[in-house]
Amino acid sequence: MARLNLLPPREAANILGISYPTLKQWIYKKKIQTAKTPGGHHRIPESEIDRLLPKKLSRGAVGQRRGDFRRISGRNQLIGRVVSVKFGGLLAEVKLSISEQRITAIITADAARELRLKPGDLAAALIKSTEVMILRV
Repeated sequence: MARLNLLPPREAANILGISYPTLKQWIYKKKIQTAKTPGGHHRIPESEIDRLLPKKLSRGAVGQRRGDFRRISGRNQLIGRVVSVKFGGLLAEVKLSISEQRITAIITADAARELRLKPGDLAAALIKSTEVMILRV
């Protein structure tokens, strides 16, 4: 059986873009499901975070929908929330949550710093490729 990825409340609050006290109130009011550690601490499953992240984008003019994103010709843009940013030397690993899926991108550390990405931020993954492969799952 696959192990559930459980997050501490502060990390979950950062990803959701809410305050820690707000998340604690949601836990107490049962608005969000948690698992408890043997020590009695709450942990939030990623599935609960995915449930609370917006699944649909607001509709409207293209310029309005893209907000702060640069105007580019690429149309394969998947918009989601930043889950984590890890720096290592010249590179940074950026993980996005898009619906119930995760996309990991390796970009330069300079680019990640310039974008000032942090967990909970809205970001887009631009996919530019000459080939698309399909795998039966």
